[in-house]
Amino acid sequence: MNMLAVFFPGIGYHNDKPLLYYSRKIVKELGYEEVCVEYHDMPGKVRGDAQKMREAVEIAYAQTEEFLSKIDFDKYERIVFVGKSIGTVVAARYVTEHNIPARLVLYTPVEATFTFVNGDSIAFIGDADPWSELDEVKRLASEKKVPLSIFHACNHSLECDNVEENINILSTVMKRTKEYLSKD
Repeated sequence: MNMLAVFFPGIGYHNDKPLLYYSRKIVKELGYEEVCVEYHDMPGKVRGDAQKMREAVEIAYAQTEEFLSKIDFDKYERIVFVGKSIGTVVAARYVTEHNIPARLVLYTPVEATFTFVNGDSIAFIGDADPWSELDEVKRLASEKKVPLSIFHACNHSLECDNVEENINILSTVMKRTKEYLSKD
């Protein structure tokens, strides 16, 4: 079976940071071909500035469109898009606007992500995430029927102040990600 996994980083959270690094290991183990989108020339000081966030999304989306234009999605029987933060918005928007039959793994989604989520998805967030309004993310995830795992005292990287707990959280997230990607 031809399978493709496309990874969408966040601002400052590249594809070699823990959530994306280990999910990349999982898709490789499951037999997916892997593609990593990268952004450049992103604006700074985006958090809390709605205009800069929209600008960052538009820049990342334009770069994604150019990067993914070379991929023939029709040749894949199973596709997953894995996003982190702003990458969740870009991934969900691309799936929707290009009608890609992809599953979505959403690591620390922001509210705008759910504007585009219309299909098979799973999400993970910390209740101390300064980039997202947790109650709104919970409401939107529920509305879109997206299973949302919430981790207590975790920030935008799904980390807390305890290294051992961070490892346990990462393990839980990766187990749930693998279960989700392994289901038919």
